[in-house]
Formats: sequence, C-alpha cells, structure tokens
Amino acid sequence: MAEKQILIICGEPSGELHAAALVSAIKKINPGIKIQGVGSRLLERAGAEIIYDTSGLSVMGIIDVLKKLPKFLSLKKFILNKIAGEKFDAVIFVDFSGFNLRLAKAINNSIPTVYYVSPQVWASRPGRIKTIRRYIEKMIVLFKFEREFYYRYGMDADFVGHPLLDIAKASMTKKEFLSQLGLTDKKKTIALFPGSRKQEIKKILPVMLRTAQLINKKLDSQFIIAKPVQVDWDIYNSLIKRSNLDAKVVEGKTYDCMEAADFCLVCSGTATLEGAIMRKP
Repeated sequence: MAEKQILIICGEPSGELHAAALVSAIKKINPGIKIQGVGSRLLERAGAEIIYDTSGLSVMGIIDVLKKLPKFLSLKKFILNKIAGEKFDAVIFVDFSGFNLRLAKAINNSIPTVYYVSPQVWASRPGRIKTIRRYIEKMIVLFKFEREFYYRYGMDADFVGHPLLDIAKASMTKKEFLSQLGLTDKKKTIALFPGSRKQEIKKILPVMLRTAQLINKKLDSQFIIAKPVQVDWDIYNSLIKRSNLDAKVVEGKTYDCMEAADFCLVCSGTATLEGAIMRKP
C-alpha cells in the first residue's frame, strides 16, 4: 500500500504554530505518513518536508499586500503545479485565509480539502462562507460556537479546542532559564513580545524599547525579548543597538520567556492569549 501524503499550507507565524502542532499530532498517530508543507523552520521541526519557505511572506495592510502580490501569485502557481504533479491524499489549509481561500477555489475540489483554524467569517466578511461551503470539505475549528455556525450552513465541522492550551507551557523553571541567559532571579524580569511579523516588529519594538528604558530608570530590572524563528536577527540587533538597552534576545522560547517574566509587554495578537493562558500580567 502506498504511503499517505498530505500537503499542509500556512503563511502567518501564528498559523504556523498551530500547523506545527497539528503535524506533530498526525505524526504520532501515523509516523509513516508523508507531510509536505508550505511554511518555515517551525513546521520543518515538527516533521514536515518544506517545499516552499514562507519566511518573510506575512503581510500587514493593503500596501504590503500589493508589494508582495507577485510572490503570492508565484506561490499559488507553484502549489497548483505541485498538486497536479503529485498524488496528495488531502490538502490542509491553516489560517492565512486571504491566500488559502483563493487557492482552495483554484484547486476546485480536485483533492479532499480540510481547513484548520477558521477564518472569522462570523465576525467579518460573511460572504466568504459561500466560498468555504463550495470548496472546503471539512472544517476543524477551535471554538464550539464556530462548529455550530458551520452546522447552520450544513457543513461538516469538528471542534478540537484551542491548541494553545496544550502548547503554552514552559520547558524549564524560571531560575533555570534565567541562569542559562546569565541573568539573576533577584531582579524584576520584564519580557518584551513585539510580534511575529517583520513589519510589526519594526514598528512596535522601538516603542517597547523606549518603554523599557523608562521602566529601567525607576526599577532595578532586566529585560528579555522573545524572537520568533521566522524573523531575521538583523532587525533586533539594529534596533537594540540604537536604543542602548541591555536586553537578551531569545529565539524560539516564547513560553520560557513568559514563565521567567514578572510582567510582559505584549503586542496585540496570539501572544496576548498566550500571556493570559500563562497568567502573566
């Protein structure tokens, strides 16, 4: 019997976090399954073979979308050619609805389609439900009300709960983590989470660094900055150098950074929910 083969597609760092957890879970159930992925290092670490690296592909705002439009069109063509040339048993779309729903339409039900992490059609642009009904075979949703929403439209939807409840856990104690960084547990530790997209980091991190400088004048404190694996070091190095703030930048250790922090400066988005799950002010 030929081994099963799945194509998984994500584009945003937050979506890739969920995609990586899904790949790990699938591999535990069926270690022999072949999973090819459109993503970056996080997805690769989970066990997917990366066929297209999406590092730097995430966008913010219409101007950024227009700038990267040729890349999106090229990616769409690449994926369609890949599907035409190989036998995939299913394609799994993860978040990234602006691209993935258009791709699903182009695939046009030629292979089974699954959508994990629903677009927020219940909150904005409800017209997208027509595309989802026509081109997506199964929805896998994070919230119970989303399952009921899709049931009302006669769609197959499974509620699996929010994966962050399982993912958002530190790998070591606060003392162990700070010791690895050469920091003390006697000072107040403040963690900065400026986002996962290059564009938002460029805008938000300078503000956070200025805030950290003000805090440092009134409180004997130390600072750690969480860096996602998808973003280049150059951005952090140049911004921190300009600020003259003594801070440790830590890659791929979001939850250890949160666990070690007495309080956090967090940009709006997934990190806000992660901080709430870990009960950090």
